[in-house]
Amino acid sequence: MEIEHIRNQFPILDEKVHGRPLVYLDNAATTQKPLRVIEAVSGYYKTLNANIHRGAHHLAAVATERYEAVRRQVQQLIGARHSHEIVFTRGTTEGINLVASSFARRYFSGDGDEVIVSGMEHHSNIVPWQLAGARLRPIPFSDSGVLDLEAYGHLFSDKTRLVAVNHVSNTLGTVNPVRQMVDIAHAHGVPVLVDGAQAISHLAVDVQALGCDFYCFSGHKMYAPMGVGVMYGREELLDQMPPYQGGGEMISEVTFERTTYNQLPFKFEAGTPSVGDVIGLGEAIAFMQEVGLDAIAAHEEALLRHATDALLQLPGIRLFGTAPQKTSVLSFLIGDAHPYDVGTLLDQLGIAVRTGHHCTQPVMDRYGIPGTVRASFALYNTPAEVDTFATALEKVSAMLM
Repeated sequence: MEIEHIRNQFPILDEKVHGRPLVYLDNAATTQKPLRVIEAVSGYYKTLNANIHRGAHHLAAVATERYEAVRRQVQQLIGARHSHEIVFTRGTTEGINLVASSFARRYFSGDGDEVIVSGMEHHSNIVPWQLAGARLRPIPFSDSGVLDLEAYGHLFSDKTRLVAVNHVSNTLGTVNPVRQMVDIAHAHGVPVLVDGAQAISHLAVDVQALGCDFYCFSGHKMYAPMGVGVMYGREELLDQMPPYQGGGEMISEVTFERTTYNQLPFKFEAGTPSVGDVIGLGEAIAFMQEVGLDAIAAHEEALLRHATDALLQLPGIRLFGTAPQKTSVLSFLIGDAHPYDVGTLLDQLGIAVRTGHHCTQPVMDRYGIPGTVRASFALYNTPAEVDTFATALEKVSAMLM
């Protein structure tokens, strides 16, 4: 992988912050965008702007074909059986809310319904189930960030309606054994939703191989624009679930007495979608596939090892999330220093990291801490940037300890 060739495709990496070259290590929050993605979105609005599916004119026809071509791209990327199992959303959060709302209306009884989640879930995979009226049964995890699968097996009851688990923890970096968890759930007759927000840019995802029933992810975590995402659902379940929203495109026929609904996937895509952003998503997928998912994974794993070794040389460093299987995320604290103070001082040195609870307050409660500093790596980061980060952290440590 030619790292300089890749970096040259990301204009923002040439920016300076407080007079220093930007070292962007906040990729778990959002990735930067290559020029080809930016130009794809801009090009849509310059030459093709039209609403889709409804017009007889040329622009509408071409825009519709481009939009639906991306749906087929996503199908191929994640190994879905059918393109109509791919529903475009605004992101992972909306995808999970869609399932929580629609699945609950179809399959919840209203009498003690339970959803099993992991103890390391993002709030977006906790709150929607509470809004749907479910009681949550969290799977405990070890100090190193590994889920207790034996405990997981004991959480099922006749009230269990769904398992909702992240593929990769945004705070700990743990890659959860989703295939094994799906098998356990299916043995109890329970479907599984996977939050793939942190996995989609790091791992090869095959929803049929995983066996999951739903898989949600966001474009902006994988070099695509913000405001676009995907909810994959098995056709058999989606057919049974009612629409999430009402409006244009999701209908078949409307009268003042009754409405009939469109076929999949349009039943779940009410209103005008963000067509330009979907086209940008398609360009991001093409970019990732040209670089090569295996090459991306190997590069990021090397960065993680290098950064972990470098941080462990520093006094007072506490790492959170040391599971054997993890992606390129490092959550840490320096002694008793507040994570916000560490992040602010790193920013003055041109280094962008994330601080706080990372929308995983139960994880922080598990460790008895208010938050962490999180550095997360992507395909355009370099070993030299890791060294710059470690040197800066040494300076910050000396100031705060």
